[in-house]
Amino acid sequence: MRHRVKGKKLSRSTHQRQALFKSLIQSLIINEQIKTTKAKAKVVKRLMDKLIVQAKKGSLSSRRQSLAFLVNKKAVHKLFDDIALRVKDRTSGFTRLIAIGKRRGDNALMAKLELVDLPRVDEATQVKAGKPTPKEKTKKS
Repeated sequence: MRHRVKGKKLSRSTHQRQALFKSLIQSLIINEQIKTTKAKAKVVKRLMDKLIVQAKKGSLSSRRQSLAFLVNKKAVHKLFDDIALRVKDRTSGFTRLIAIGKRRGDNALMAKLELVDLPRVDEATQVKAGKPTPKEKTKKS
């Protein structure tokens, strides 16, 4: 029986599972979205929301605790100085889980996990960067 047992094991030992979660969370912080299996995404979503709440405190103690968990200084810096400031108005729900279908090789359910307040890229920015807008793409075809 699984009474009072918290969390999913994902068929891994403790150290493998912790390393998996740390790497997925670091990728999510740096890239602001990841594509993984639905089971992994559900667990990472919960951990990521806890880290963002800790980052919103902004204290030296919380920064050191996050650094002890993540180890990557760039990820912790981005979490505290960029992501935490963008979501300062929110109290919860910092990540979004979108089901994207089944993986072709093993039929595993896949999901896209992303931060809710992603920076928007408008057409004016794309034109300045030299990238064609969706309207221009259709005109050329």
